[in-house]
Amino acid sequence: MRYCLALDLAEDDAAIAEYERRHREVWPEVESHLRDCGVESLEIFRLGSRLVMVMETDDDRFSFDAMAAAERDNPAVQRWEAEMWRYQRPTPWTEENNKWQPMTPIYRLGAA
Repeated sequence: MRYCLALDLAEDDAAIAEYERRHREVWPEVESHLRDCGVESLEIFRLGSRLVMVMETDDDRFSFDAMAAAERDNPAVQRWEAEMWRYQRPTPWTEENNKWQPMTPIYRLGAA
């Protein structure tokens, strides 16, 4: 399955640069957590302070609920998420107690 999610960053050039730098050195525990939860690939794109994450997952192993539960049991992932939240901001459409907000697909070239 492919998911596309959105999140904003603080409107601060230095913070954005630091966020990007941190993502050039993602902790191995975070990457292991993602793979263990069934994430096969993940990319984050930025335009200004808006982020878009595209995630490809293994349908048999991935669920957002299971990934959230695994995060609650993983101190390294909790620390990473807390540190990243210093740079991140919810979008105007983000649900309460959520970070990355799923986007609604509206067009796909070649879709049957």
